[in-house]
Amino acid sequence: MADLNNTDLYINRELSWLEFNERVLEEAFDKTNPIMERFKFLAITASNMDEFFMVRVAGLMEQVFAGKTSPDISGLTPDNQLEKIAERTHEMVTKQYSCLNRSLIPGLREEGIFFKKYNELNSEQKSFVKAYFNTTLFPILTPMAIDSSRPFPLVFNKSLNLIVELESSEEKFAVVEVPSVVPRIIELPKDGENRDFIFLEDIIKHFMSRLFEGNIVLSSYAFRITRNSDLEIDEDERHDLLVEIEESIKKRKWGEPVRLEIEKDISHNAFHFLLEHLELNANYIYQINGILDLTAGFRIAGIPGCNNLCDGPMPPVAVKAFRDKDIFEVIKERDILVHHPYESFDCVVNFVKTAAKDPLVLAIKQTLYRVSGNSPIIGALIQAAENGKQVTVLVELKARFDEENNINWARKLEKAGCHVVYGLVWLKTHCKLCMVVRKEPEGIHRYVHLGTGNYNDKTAKQYTDLGMFTAKESYGADVSKLFNVLTGYSKSTNYHEIAAAPTNLREMFIKNIGIEAQNARGGKEAKILAKMNSLVDDGIIKALYEAAMAGVKIQLIVRGICCLRPGVKGISENIRVTSIVGRFLEHSRIYYFENGGSPKIYLSSADWMPRNLNRRVEVAFVVEDESLKEEVKEILDITLSDTIKTRVMESSGTYRRVDKRGREPIHSQMLFYENAKIKNRPDPVEKNDIFIPITGENS
Repeated sequence: MADLNNTDLYINRELSWLEFNERVLEEAFDKTNPIMERFKFLAITASNMDEFFMVRVAGLMEQVFAGKTSPDISGLTPDNQLEKIAERTHEMVTKQYSCLNRSLIPGLREEGIFFKKYNELNSEQKSFVKAYFNTTLFPILTPMAIDSSRPFPLVFNKSLNLIVELESSEEKFAVVEVPSVVPRIIELPKDGENRDFIFLEDIIKHFMSRLFEGNIVLSSYAFRITRNSDLEIDEDERHDLLVEIEESIKKRKWGEPVRLEIEKDISHNAFHFLLEHLELNANYIYQINGILDLTAGFRIAGIPGCNNLCDGPMPPVAVKAFRDKDIFEVIKERDILVHHPYESFDCVVNFVKTAAKDPLVLAIKQTLYRVSGNSPIIGALIQAAENGKQVTVLVELKARFDEENNINWARKLEKAGCHVVYGLVWLKTHCKLCMVVRKEPEGIHRYVHLGTGNYNDKTAKQYTDLGMFTAKESYGADVSKLFNVLTGYSKSTNYHEIAAAPTNLREMFIKNIGIEAQNARGGKEAKILAKMNSLVDDGIIKALYEAAMAGVKIQLIVRGICCLRPGVKGISENIRVTSIVGRFLEHSRIYYFENGGSPKIYLSSADWMPRNLNRRVEVAFVVEDESLKEEVKEILDITLSDTIKTRVMESSGTYRRVDKRGREPIHSQMLFYENAKIKNRPDPVEKNDIFIPITGENS
């Protein structure tokens, strides 16, 4: 019998995440992507890395400081993990800048776009830059001297700064923050047909002596500090959670340093001066060969007038089922599945907007985890409350890096007369639910939307997610029970169409995996198809290993972290793991169990991670309608047949591109968009035309 506790069967979570970021970086190198999209992918890798250090690396450093030596499921202690992370991240930074300097910047030059240093400017451009410094930058900049009476300044997390070395008989340094209130990239007067730009820090460096009159500036170098930004929140029921989070947000700017990025050619004196004040060892210092803070790639990709260097437009398709029809009548007639971003999120927004104005609507109940900065759903909920409807909103204040935004929305909703709940103590509410209660001639009816993604109209254009509308009483009853748990003292777990964490969601998944194993042992067809963002939970992984050993065919689509090791002889040979990184961020969670020829399909807000199954309020809801089940199964089949953006996971934990030899080229995201246009075109279509046929092993 295999020892499923053997640490060799598991891949470290952090190292697996770094492999995911490597796959994103591959898209920045991929010349089949337009040049500006490649800059976006590079910026995404940098943004991802920032959060990784602020949360994951910071957490490991805290564990080491606290003396924790317990290994994770892969057998690595916190100290071991930090060593391996340092090695891997330094390699990745080298690749990021190789991509920038050897591929992306030259690629822009071919398109007539140049980034210049001051000494490369012509006389007109130099005059422009001088005027810009004098009129705009000089009044903003604040030189901060460092001496016995003025200690090293508290540099903001992720801010870009310059360490300035001044001529003196003793070491003399100062810090100047590069202001974020003005654009970092400045367009210069044209030099012929080309477009020229300069970075803000290069302007400041050239005119640095203006800030230190009477001194000689020897040098100035850019640096950037990343700080521990994981909030420490006291969730004691006696405390006001909103106040606790507000206080913690303020501390985020001043967390302990966890990474220092500095220019590669920094002087010996300036380098050691920074190290002395930041107290970081070499593992956390990154000497950069190029511009600091590669999230600047988002700004580069947003340079006006470069549409020809970006992806072509893919406007979401309006959902035909709701076109010029009463949304409640449509939902009452049948369940509706919507596939974002290919199908427009407007139908979800209109669901809430219509409910806000409908005189028959008595109440709206909704969970909100992340919403946009100018959310139309929030606006509709406020309007509903002003129209005298009972509006209950659970706003999750602990949504990482959205805490401040959610606090502001919570206060606006309360002011409008909504009942606002901040979630449960020690749990994040991550499920995606909206219920409308309507008084109709035949009685009270509940209309429900359940989804895999957030109620965020902006990210709904970038993330792939699924949502289902239903008026079936069984779903309405379940969602009502769950809201009673969230807002009151109910402890109900007696659901019919849903499973909820942290009560019975794990049990549901384990049970269904076990049924597949039992069916395989009995000679029945047994199969599991699962799509998620991350697979970390060791209990789920062990159940999958046991099912695979029993003969269950398992295909996993895991966008990010995967701690399961596929292809291990005698244990996971029946498990195939793939990952898709493309134009849209794969975000939907789909769980398919063959169930002896009567498939069970669940859509969920939850990944297979301990936090989702143990420390969050999550929901998985069963898809009952047969036509909707066919749609979901087709989504899985197309995703599994992708030969353009799919990477296949090796048992080593690394990934390789799909072998395309002899296979039809299939780009799943583009295919989904074409299918959405066919499905929702105005003219009647034959049933067989709804989905474009696919070929391959998963068809």
